[in-house]
Amino acid sequence: MISEAIQRLASGHCVRCGSSKLIANADAVRILKDLPGWVLGTGRIEKEFRFKSYLAGLQFAYSVGRIAEEEDHHPDMLVGWRRVRLTFSTHSIKGLSQNDFIMAARSELEYSRTNRD
Repeated sequence: MISEAIQRLASGHCVRCGSSKLIANADAVRILKDLPGWVLGTGRIEKEFRFKSYLAGLQFAYSVGRIAEEEDHHPDMLVGWRRVRLTFSTHSIKGLSQNDFIMAARSELEYSRTNRD
């Protein structure tokens, strides 16, 4: 079940990366409380999603890629056997912006859609 906080965050849209504002570490920690499983790294957030098959993971990665292209904010993706790791960062500001959290929330929505039994 997707929380209201994730749905609210996912309803936002990414802004041009050059217009993005750097999010302080304390604020990132606070926002991540609404995004279970996402881990804060140095200037990035990431999560590994698990799947029942390799093809299900590929479908998820493709779906996230399409969303990323629409929003013009692209993650680093690592596709492995029954897993996909997403890493978001706003490279132009060398850290995290609201775009990263919007895309993380959108990835959560996509995971809930594509990972049904």
